[in-house]
Amino acid sequence: MNPIHLIATCILAFLYAWVLYNIPILIVGLKRLRHAEQKEEKTSRVNKKKLPTFSIIIPMKNEERVAERSLNASLKLDYPLQKREIIVVEDGSNDKTAEICRKYADKHPHQIRILHKLGSDGKPSALNYAIKHAKGEIIAIFDADNAPEKDALIKAAEYFEDPSIAALQGTTCAINADENLLTKFLSYEEAAWLRTYIQGKDALNLFVPLTGSCQFLRRNVLEKVGGWDEKSLSEDVEMAAKLTEKGYRIKYASDIRSWQEAPASIMQFMKQRTRWFRGYMEVALKYGKLITKINKKTIDAEITLIGPYLFTLSLVGYFTAAYSFIAPSQFQSVLTLISLFTSLVTLATLLIVGVALIYATKPRRITNLFWLPFIYAYWGLQTILAARALIQIILRRPRNWTKTTKTGMTTATF
Repeated sequence: MNPIHLIATCILAFLYAWVLYNIPILIVGLKRLRHAEQKEEKTSRVNKKKLPTFSIIIPMKNEERVAERSLNASLKLDYPLQKREIIVVEDGSNDKTAEICRKYADKHPHQIRILHKLGSDGKPSALNYAIKHAKGEIIAIFDADNAPEKDALIKAAEYFEDPSIAALQGTTCAINADENLLTKFLSYEEAAWLRTYIQGKDALNLFVPLTGSCQFLRRNVLEKVGGWDEKSLSEDVEMAAKLTEKGYRIKYASDIRSWQEAPASIMQFMKQRTRWFRGYMEVALKYGKLITKINKKTIDAEITLIGPYLFTLSLVGYFTAAYSFIAPSQFQSVLTLISLFTSLVTLATLLIVGVALIYATKPRRITNLFWLPFIYAYWGLQTILAARALIQIILRRPRNWTKTTKTGMTTATF
């Protein structure tokens, strides 16, 4: 067999196995999403006499455009004042962020504490610095552009009544979804990914990754695992892998919502996703030993973490498949069969995602199906960004924790 054809066949077979593995997860998540839409909003039954204490940590650096929005939303959280604290880690800003935070701390001295870090070396470092000063039993993390809904803490407290839950991932929604076509598209992607794919993983008791914001962790668990890896570009998923390795349970909470900005420019989006992909790839290598622990959660964790590598393989697969059609051989019939199978798998995946898009918004909109061609093109862009991240790893480019610039744009009502 022509080596090019052999490579193409192996790559495509590997990709099909990965896609077919994920389709049942999407189906289960879609089923959960549909049932959630049919249920009425439940009333919290948490025992208000035994509410846990929360430390809300908000890392900030050069966030003058969004700082007030975040602090106002945190102050409005419906939770007893004596059982919560807001810790802002001001990480060496050179704009008016520190001034804005001080104004709020002076006005609400019993609710807000400001911690200043002289050296700025990324979000994981800021989080580790904050937990040294935190008093709460539960650590709640919100990015500087986040505006959690009022009931976020009370709902989280209800989940944590289950002692088996070590960490909780809520749902993030785009606060600027209507800013432009990119933010609208990313808002749908985020809704479908969290409320379908991650919800499917949670329902099947598989690996639930943390996403960096609107997440909650028991402080004693954080201390046991040594906090966040300050060298990681994806400290959230690294923490999730660490917790999974040590047997802790992470739960997804679709009803806990926080609003945050989606990247409004293609350059910001590409920088953000490249960092995410590189972070995932490095975590996959660091926790490769998860595959040796034979249980469905650890195996699923490694399958999830290698996703960006498979995106890169997809790009290679596109090129080898194209070459195969340019230079046909006696194996052309096999490659044609593989291509047909590719079309069927892709169609099935897009169909599931399409239904998820319909249910991911309120009110439900059939017109969301018009986004499917963009999703297919978006998958192609993902393969390029994943390849870019892999090249950075191979060339040992410095790990620079670059934050996504926020504009303060709000188009949603919450």
